Amino acid sequence: MCGFVITFDPARLQERIDELDTLIGEPGFWDDQERAVKVSAERSRNARKVELYESLSADVADASDLVVMLADAPELLDEVTATVTSLSSRIDELEEGALFSGEYDAGPAVVTVSAGAGGTDAMDWTEMILRMYLRWAERRGFSTRLLEASPGEEAGIKSVALLVEGENAYGILGAEKGVHRLVRLSPFDSAHRRHTAFARVDVTPWVDEDVDVEIDDGDLRIDTYRASGAGGQHVNKTDSAVRITHLPTGIVVQCQNERSQTSNKQTAMRVLKSRLIELELKNRAEELAKERGMSQDNSFGSQIRSYVLHPYTMVNDHRTNRKDGNIQAVLDGDLDPFIRDFLLRRTAADGDAVAES
Repeated sequence: MCGFVITFDPARLQERIDELDTLIGEPGFWDDQERAVKVSAERSRNARKVELYESLSADVADASDLVVMLADAPELLDEVTATVTSLSSRIDELEEGALFSGEYDAGPAVVTVSAGAGGTDAMDWTEMILRMYLRWAERRGFSTRLLEASPGEEAGIKSVALLVEGENAYGILGAEKGVHRLVRLSPFDSAHRRHTAFARVDVTPWVDEDVDVEIDDGDLRIDTYRASGAGGQHVNKTDSAVRITHLPTGIVVQCQNERSQTSNKQTAMRVLKSRLIELELKNRAEELAKERGMSQDNSFGSQIRSYVLHPYTMVNDHRTNRKDGNIQAVLDGDLDPFIRDFLLRRTAADGDAVAES
């Protein structure tokens, strides 16, 4: 646990709820549907936090009474243990919600996974990471939609883009940005030797279609190609897939999972806007870090986490030093402890930087 306190102010949240209720009650509020949806969503998020806080406060009082009774009634031990475990989990949830204050943190995210060094193993690793995030999202109750997937030549996936929707999806998944390293006995090596494979995870906010991002048509190269399919009757016989290259930045996005070329182009443009916004956010963070005299290592080789399957089993997050020997559980989506540790550490570092500036 990091040595700092996250401030949670239920009174301030209730004030904000009251302000939003006033806005919602104004004549003509629902005439602007986009604004109305955003205000209503913010009101719901804040209301859930206040309800969770009030429920926790009542349950903590009940748990305190149970602990007092335990001295005379040891048979209550199992009930007390279960109550404390539940409270701890809900307190973590409340604490997590206080970690996000960025403009896009509360919204959906696009998670892009790209195979790096390691050949077929890297492409297989990319598919394993996709499965890990799908399982994680299912545990969270988040919805997912595949935007694009480029299959590998022999196995696995070269790259994949996944839309994840749920409360604070972008804020939470930002903890997964970086290079992920796998060490194992390769199933694609006839000698069954140990191989190392890399995949990069990028996370961008999923922005509204009409968000104002300046893009010059002359800066775009748009290519169409035949979407890959399962073969046979499922092969796409038209060039419906779209690849867009933003020439000034070199950002490449593609989409092939929509029903038509027009839909694929619209989705690809939306992903491009998201990538450009993420690039701007990254540039701002780097400038702020320079002003504070802090250095940031954003190179491709700076892996954030290693997953070792041989000669031992261990997941190691190199940013927080958190380790877990149950690698199968992690690959099945048990990522929250790693994500939480990173978010807490980052918040602590940001607080220290502000205090020093």
